[in-house]
Amino acid sequence: MGNLSEKSIIITGATSGIGLSLARGLAKLNTNLILVSRSEEKLKQLQTDLKQISNGQVQIYVADLMNRTECHSVFNKIIEHNQKIDGLINNAGIGVFESADLINHEDIDQMVQLNLLSVIETTQLLIPIFKKQQFGHLINIASFAGKMATPKSAVYSATKSGVIAYTNAVRLEIETNNIFVTSVNLGPVKTSFFNRADPTGQYQKAVSAYMLDPDYVANKIIKYLFKRKREINLPWWMSLGSKIHYLFPTIVEQLLRKQFSKK
Repeated sequence: MGNLSEKSIIITGATSGIGLSLARGLAKLNTNLILVSRSEEKLKQLQTDLKQISNGQVQIYVADLMNRTECHSVFNKIIEHNQKIDGLINNAGIGVFESADLINHEDIDQMVQLNLLSVIETTQLLIPIFKKQQFGHLINIASFAGKMATPKSAVYSATKSGVIAYTNAVRLEIETNNIFVTSVNLGPVKTSFFNRADPTGQYQKAVSAYMLDPDYVANKIIKYLFKRKREINLPWWMSLGSKIHYLFPTIVEQLLRKQFSKK
C-alpha cells in the first residue's frame, strides 16, 4: 500500500455509510481526499471534521450523481483541479426493494443511473489519467445481489451484476503492474441505505444478526488499496454461498427459498 499520504483518492457517496467510513479511515492516514456527495451541508461538516484529524487535503464537490449532466460536470471539474488522481472508489448507490412488476419507473431510472451508469461514466473519465500516469486503482462497490439475485431486488441486482461484469472487463483492458481494478461484493451493511431500500424495517430485522459494520468494510478496502486484488468479498460465507449457487442454482434456490424471500 505504501505511503497513503502521497495519494489522492476520489470517494463518491462520501457523507454516509461506507463512504463516510472510508473518508475517516483514509483521513487518519493523511490521504488527500476528493469527496463527492449531493449534500453540501454534510460535505462541509465532514471537511471540517476531517481537517481536525488529517494533514492531507480534503476537497469537496457537490453533485447528484443520479443526474447524468451533474455527474459528468463534477468529474470534469475534479480532473481539471487535480494534476494527479491515484484512486477512484465508486461507492455511491441506492436500492429499492420491490417486486419487478410493481417498482416505479423513477426508482428504476435512479438505480440504473447511480449504481451502474455513473460507475461506467466516471471510470471512462479516469482511465486515460491512470494510463497516462501509469498508476491508479479503480474500486467499484458492488454487492452479492449482483451474483445471486433474490425476490424484490430484480432491478437492484441487475445494476450490481452490471457493475461486476463491467469491472471484470475493465480489469482485462487496463490492469498492469501498477494499475489495479477491484470489485467489492458485500452482503447487508449497517447504513442508511435501508432507509429507502427497506422503509418497513422488515428486511433489516431479518438480517440484523449478520449485517456488516461499515468501518469493518472500509478497513478491508483500505487494506487492499494499491494492491492487486480482484475481488473483496464480505462476509466470507456469503461468498462461499454464491459459488455453490453458481454450481447448483436450482437446488440452492429450492433449499433457501424462505431465506431469499425475507424482503
